[in-house]
Parts: sequence; C-alpha cells; structure tokens
Amino acid sequence: MSAMLEPLVDKVVQVITNDGRNIVGLLKGFDQTTNVILDECHERVFSTTAGVEQAAAGPVMLGLYIVRGDNIALVGEVDEEIDAEIDLAMLKAEPLKAVVH
Repeated sequence: MSAMLEPLVDKVVQVITNDGRNIVGLLKGFDQTTNVILDECHERVFSTTAGVEQAAAGPVMLGLYIVRGDNIALVGEVDEEIDAEIDLAMLKAEPLKAVVH
C-alpha cells in the first residue's frame, strides 16, 4: 500500500479507519507500515438526522494527525472541486460500523 500512497503526498485524502471514522486531510507523509501523517485534517461525523458534522461546525478539528497503519481500512484522494460543491449539512447517512474480525 505504501507505493500507492506516494502520488498522494501533498494532496487531500480521505482515510476510513477500521473503527468507522472518516478523516479528511492533507497527506504529508507515510512509512513502511502505512502509518500516515495528515495535516489540516478534520473528522466528518455522519448522522441520519443531522447531516454531516465537520471542522467548521463543531469540535472535530484534528489539525496535524497520525493514523496508525493497522487501523486504516481505506485511503483515497479527494477531488477538492467536487467536494466543495457538496452541501454536507444536508447530507444524511448512517455512520460506518467498525470492522469486525
């Protein structure tokens, strides 16, 4: 997975963790065990009743953050133009469930 992350350095990515968290931030680096360093990041918290909560709306701003590689389910690049057009306050969804082994 580390070789696949190299092109994403200094780009905005979304990380889905094994416990169902959704973290969006600027990928600053990673190591051989896929630990990732995100800057200017925030967590998006989904709800079926209240829309998506994120940095501008609440206390989920994370800033500089390290996510352990063994807790990462998915890393993907965010298209910032499309992401900016989404009205997250109106988006309602079930939160992701944790991975069960």
